[in-house]
Amino acid sequence: MTTFEHQEIRGITIKNMIVTIASTISIVVSVMTVYFQLKGDIQDIRSSQETQTRINEIRLKVIEGQVAILQQEVTRLKEQKGS
Repeated sequence: MTTFEHQEIRGITIKNMIVTIASTISIVVSVMTVYFQLKGDIQDIRSSQETQTRINEIRLKVIEGQVAILQQEVTRLKEQKGS
């Protein structure tokens, strides 16, 4: 260690300050990395949910169309049976 690192400011060495600053920077970088990963994951989930919602709406429309056709056939069969 150099003499610069051995100097003290009211009981705090320069080395301790450097370690503290480096540790703080490391923690901040880790937290920001996790934040951005979670943000990306949330966006992916949101996109997936929107896609699933669209698929379900399309399926519902198809089923509604099939039900309408079946209702018409039932009505036609009732009319034929009644005749």
